[in-house]
Amino acid sequence: MEKKYIISALIYALAGLVLGTIMAASKNHNQMVTHAHIMLLGFVITFCYGICYKLWVEDSQSKLAKLQFILHQLGTLMMLIGLYLMYGKLVDADKLEPMMASSSVMVIIGMALMLFQFIFRAQKI
Repeated sequence: MEKKYIISALIYALAGLVLGTIMAASKNHNQMVTHAHIMLLGFVITFCYGICYKLWVEDSQSKLAKLQFILHQLGTLMMLIGLYLMYGKLVDADKLEPMMASSSVMVIIGMALMLFQFIFRAQKI
């Protein structure tokens, strides 16, 4: 699982860097919130999860670990797409509200599952 997380994190980092470069070149910073979420939620948190699995969580192939990966990735992608559409003024924010709410809940549940695994399945630090 840790390799999937690290690869995903690096993909998010690349996407965030590309979006940041596009914003700088165009002098249009409307997507700054999207860029920040790509870099923090997509890259940093995803990378941290990979490190946690690599160093401490004993069974990174368990059903719970796989569920946590799916929830985090799906929630993150949905949130990033929603933010891009909203800040790009491509879709009205009111129409995106259900998508943004459900993606936030997925990301929060993913974090709670990581905390559970770290508390109950991690090797002693």
